[in-house]
Amino acid sequence: MYVAPMRGGTAVQDHVALAEIELCGDLIIAASAAVERLSSDRIDEVLGVFDGRDEQGPPADQRG
Repeated sequence: MYVAPMRGGTAVQDHVALAEIELCGDLIIAASAAVERLSSDRIDEVLGVFDGRDEQGPPADQRG
């Protein structure tokens, strides 16, 4: 069986996949440091999720 070589090498970057991997890593770290299961609110905090229910909004350093 012949496999054609890839042109341009194999250094393909998928920025979305890399971001998802980083978020998963953040969750794993938070879960391993927690004594109990992570609450939904804690998971949202780790992931930087803001749903708009809090009138203050996200912290200033996380605003876009």
